[in-house]
Amino acid sequence: MRILVIEDDAKIARFLARGLEADGHITETSADGSSALRRILTGNHDLVLLDLMLPGTDGFEVLHEVRCVDNTTPIFILSARDSVEDRVRGLDLGADDYITKPFSFVEIQARLRSFFRREDGRLTARRFAVGPLVLDRVERRAVHGEASEDLTLREFQLLEYFMSNPRQPLTRSMLGDRVWGHQFDTGTNVVDVYINHLRKKLRRLGLEPIRTLRGIGYQLDVEDTLGGSS
Repeated sequence: MRILVIEDDAKIARFLARGLEADGHITETSADGSSALRRILTGNHDLVLLDLMLPGTDGFEVLHEVRCVDNTTPIFILSARDSVEDRVRGLDLGADDYITKPFSFVEIQARLRSFFRREDGRLTARRFAVGPLVLDRVERRAVHGEASEDLTLREFQLLEYFMSNPRQPLTRSMLGDRVWGHQFDTGTNVVDVYINHLRKKLRRLGLEPIRTLRGIGYQLDVEDTLGGSS
């Protein structure tokens, strides 16, 4: 899943981002309310973790503004404000959950699992489809019909990025920066190696959607998922 962490405490933001990325999620962080609001409204996030006490626009106002135009993006409040009044206000404004600080990361994990298990219409966030290819973000699997393939963390992150950008040419640098971040070494062929691993698993599902674009990089071709790839 793509998760936006809105937290002005850099230490907490790093802690959350590292834990979520270790679980296979793709994270972004924002440290103030105004920029966070823009990123929620212009981004494509599966879930938002929102602190309340933010510089500039506070978390309650961010939540209110988002819910005026977007009633579907799941938003969890994470805040040291633990009064009943604050919790009621947050939930009434449209938060999907309210977690008080200090918190345990295993609780965050459990809350995420519980939320995406619910049969309440939000399972589209768990299962992401492009053509006949489905990505199960909770189980970290590629699915086609009744068949499925488990994915490693890097394979999952690559496929999610491809599926978030269908038909778009993606360079090796773009893929490397997105999946490996600051650890990406442009002098290696690690992107090609992992794409080959991913292609083998998709081929076992009867799909070959990842095309090589000579001199550019790769592209997810949803129009030709049953055809060959070069």
